[in-house]
Amino acid sequence: MLPIDAAAHSSRWRHRHPVDKAVLGLGLTVLAVSLPPWPGAALVLVTALALLLGPAGVPARKLWRAYRVPLGFCVTGAVTLLVQVGGPDGFLALADGGPSRAGQVLLRTSAASLGVLLFAFTTPMSDLLPRLVRAGVPAAVVDVALVTYRMSFLLLEAMRQIRQAQAARLGHTTRAARWRSLAGLGATAFVRAFDRATRLQAGLAGRGYDGTLRVLVPEARVSVPFTAGGAALLAAVAAVTFVLERPLS
Repeated sequence: MLPIDAAAHSSRWRHRHPVDKAVLGLGLTVLAVSLPPWPGAALVLVTALALLLGPAGVPARKLWRAYRVPLGFCVTGAVTLLVQVGGPDGFLALADGGPSRAGQVLLRTSAASLGVLLFAFTTPMSDLLPRLVRAGVPAAVVDVALVTYRMSFLLLEAMRQIRQAQAARLGHTTRAARWRSLAGLGATAFVRAFDRATRLQAGLAGRGYDGTLRVLVPEARVSVPFTAGGAALLAAVAAVTFVLERPLS
């Protein structure tokens, strides 16, 4: 199991309805994109970070390990706005207003990423996907997503075992050996994926599969106080942004 999935299953908000957490986490993401970058996105970033480390109880190390990947993409996208290619100043020069635009993009994207991580760190996929059918998503699409989600962990574990076996046989000692091991890893994982899919199809057919996977979904109800509190927090962030926007600008 991936660290973010393990954290979601052990979260303090694990047994809350996904709608409760979607209002808060995805609402912060919408605010990060729609509010002015300063101070709106900055307030969203601080709020999401406080919720993750505080009420949600996400360990700081796990949060950083998950956040550093999207943060790297945010930084990469912002850096490209610092320079311009071509023009009177030469082939490569500092763009007019580049630092300001780069800072705005970095604030927006990093804050939006934290809002998505707030939802991901508190909502396991096994709780979310089965409920999408009630939201109008076709059952076939949900079934494919469920099977893909569950099989991905089996394939990751199989790849880990293959890599360990290759390392034990000195398969990573030289560059050529590493390339051969990588090719063998890809070929073996491809074959095992088809083998598991075939066995899964045979197992479903033997159990009278009629086109719908029936799974047990933990009982949870939408908490009106929690949802109302989340909406109030979002409204407060938006209100503080509009109050501070003019003095800070």
